[in-house]
Amino acid sequence: MRVAVLFARLGPYHVARLRALSEHHAVTAVELSGENINYTWDPVDASGLHHVQLFDMNHRTARPRRLRRTLRQALDRDAPDVIAVPGWWDPGALLGIEWAHDRGVPVVLMSDSTRHDAPRVWWHEWPKKRVVGLCQSGFVAGRRHEAYLSELRLSPARIVQGYDVVDNAHFSEGADRSRNGQAVPSEEHGFPAHYFLSCARFVEKKNLPMLVRAYARYRDQISTTGWPLVIVGDGPQRDAIDAEVQRLDLREHVYFPGFKQYDELPAYYGRADAFILPSKYEQWGLVVNEAMAAGLPVLVSERCGCAPDLVAEGENGWTFAPDAPGELAQLMTRISEENIDCTALGQASRERIQAWSPETFAASMTEAVRIARQQNVSSLSPVDRVLLRALAYKATLTG
Repeated sequence: MRVAVLFARLGPYHVARLRALSEHHAVTAVELSGENINYTWDPVDASGLHHVQLFDMNHRTARPRRLRRTLRQALDRDAPDVIAVPGWWDPGALLGIEWAHDRGVPVVLMSDSTRHDAPRVWWHEWPKKRVVGLCQSGFVAGRRHEAYLSELRLSPARIVQGYDVVDNAHFSEGADRSRNGQAVPSEEHGFPAHYFLSCARFVEKKNLPMLVRAYARYRDQISTTGWPLVIVGDGPQRDAIDAEVQRLDLREHVYFPGFKQYDELPAYYGRADAFILPSKYEQWGLVVNEAMAAGLPVLVSERCGCAPDLVAEGENGWTFAPDAPGELAQLMTRISEENIDCTALGQASRERIQAWSPETFAASMTEAVRIARQQNVSSLSPVDRVLLRALAYKATLTG
């Protein structure tokens, strides 16, 4: 089966997924952009994949006509039997759906959106339902994502879970090397031996100032010296987060190693004792996959899309309300001071995350492809064609 999979920009986890899928199908990785404003990844090694990059810039800044022409030429060259598109707002996804209906090719809609990612209003949901209705199957992250796609009127019988996975072996093996002293954080000298770890972009939704406040409460209530807090990442909220650390007099206890590339991350997971993701909302939270593969207990905001699928309360971690720093502080105290076997919790994380692997992605995408090919692909109505192009144009205006 010839399957074209569209992504805005290829990251390391995309490559792991597509390599696994390539074991089953002839895959074309269509990379829309050569850059991403949110993630400053180094260029990934896409060797072994049939890889087509449309633009070396952000594709959202291209003129819609140029984007449409370039994408259609690439898809016509490969003539896929099925295409998979990333959601319903990316201009490349919208124009890919148009191409697919013009060629009679079924569409798999990939999504990790949930009902609670953002305020939902009818004038946004109506066009979204029209776009979802043009797709023949859905490939989603987990149960919350399936529920939302069903709400957008795609039949549950045409939705498959298993989209949001990472290369578990990369983090498992790398963390073990770190624990064995074969790989260390770049700040090895003066770096703590035990710590809570959080990895995130420093943006508002990640809720890192709340994490700092929760950590301050944790230090106020512990009877021992306590664990330091390491926050890996960077972004526009860096000054605000650092100011909160200064205000609460935590400078000696909170570490900021900065943004780390993919190959550096396992060393930080390997030296940590527990992982925290405090987001106000999160479509999924792939860093939780990474931490679990690395063998860590996880403390995860209940508003993260992955929470009901990946966190088994008391078995591999706990969830908490993202607006309750006291609740998080109590969990931090429990996991660091009480008679909690963090090694056993971490092993439970590793065992649980095995059900969310690149092989899971490949098997689930194969099922979504099978379902899509069983559906009818009709010609676009004039209303739907205008809608797709208008939404694509709007998306390019917002960059």
